[in-house]
Amino acid sequence: MISLRGVCKSYAGSPFSVRSLDLDVSRGETLALVGGSGSGKTTTLKMINRLVEPDSGSIRVDGREVKDRAPAELRRTIGYVFQEVGLFPHFTVARNVGVVLRLVGRSRRDIRARVDAMLELVRLDPVAYRDRYPRELSGGQQQRVGLARALAAESPVLLMDEPFGALDPVTRDALREEFRALREALSLTTVLVTHDMAEALLLADRVAVLADGELLRIGTPRELIADPRSEFVRDLVETPLREAHRLEELASTGGGGAIAG
Repeated sequence: MISLRGVCKSYAGSPFSVRSLDLDVSRGETLALVGGSGSGKTTTLKMINRLVEPDSGSIRVDGREVKDRAPAELRRTIGYVFQEVGLFPHFTVARNVGVVLRLVGRSRRDIRARVDAMLELVRLDPVAYRDRYPRELSGGQQQRVGLARALAAESPVLLMDEPFGALDPVTRDALREEFRALREALSLTTVLVTHDMAEALLLADRVAVLADGELLRIGTPRELIADPRSEFVRDLVETPLREAHRLEELASTGGGGAIAG
């Protein structure tokens, strides 16, 4: 569904952000891109929908070169969700969710029905939330609206850039579970950028580890855990495993973390 071949990108005065990158994402697959700051993961994501233009190489979505498509037309066929949400503050929830549908000329009746269906899909009651403004929503509710907007145009491809990073742990966990159910129900092809290795291992079918613009390792979560192949990847994988082990130890000992007075 998504194919990158020999993709390179550098910025003026800087070394390569992405260097000779080859990646394939199968239809219906979720691929997580992980790595440190400056590893090239967000640049890679943005090149797929032409928010950033590559210096060289080929990027295809559903068999078509993205450079041969007008950026606006391309982006209407690719859902995009990011940490800052990016809702229009002067638009109601319904208008935010239906913005792409209006651009492609859908009727008011169709837009209303689709908006209500998407709000229900992300567990927001249309009657209660349709006419609210972003300022009247919690962070988790805004993220749900952002996800509903990305799904509204029935895009087969979804790009997500740290979509859960700014949320509190309880809301983050709930939205992760909802995303997992949604992608399976809708057969979405998803590329997820995250700095959270536990999130990548739990949500993705495969994980691609980037460092200094190059692909270090790609594989299923089980493959990365069993055979990281480098110290850098091993450290990434073992951090959430150590944390999980410590939590198990605390639970088994009755949580004896309190400091005696």
